[in-house]
Amino acid sequence: MAKLQRVVPCLWFDTEAEEAATFYTSIFDNARIVRVTRFAEAGQEIHGRPAGSVMAVVFTLDGQEFMALNGGPQFKFTEAVSFQVFCETQEEIDYYWSRLTADGGQEGPCGWLKDRFGLSWQVVPRAMEEGWLVDPDPARVQRVLEVLYTMEGKLEIEPLRRAYYGE
Repeated sequence: MAKLQRVVPCLWFDTEAEEAATFYTSIFDNARIVRVTRFAEAGQEIHGRPAGSVMAVVFTLDGQEFMALNGGPQFKFTEAVSFQVFCETQEEIDYYWSRLTADGGQEGPCGWLKDRFGLSWQVVPRAMEEGWLVDPDPARVQRVLEVLYTMEGKLEIEPLRRAYYGE
């Protein structure tokens, strides 16, 4: 029996949980829908959803488990929570950026975006987390940040790399 993940992000949707899970699993490799749970007659006076309609969808992206819940219109996503996608190449950044902003997503500054469901993502080069922003040389970090803050949308690796190496 597989070990259950201890911490699972739960994403609150109005009615789009299954659509969102299908969208996310179509973008990432090693992704799948694990199970779909449906509303029953029990609790109808509380949830008000038709019996048989989707209540929750458990799915995985690169081994990370998530739950998408159809909880109603009360809560919306904000930038206070986002998911980071670390990329090795510019091609990966371009791929995730275009897929996550497709069909109504919104580009934001410095590698941030909102997908069509309003969930915030950061699509960033792995080198930022592994070196460029954690280097003990503050001048290197400063140069990277100066370039980063000028990027209006999708991040471009080459200018950030040049800034890091002082080229």
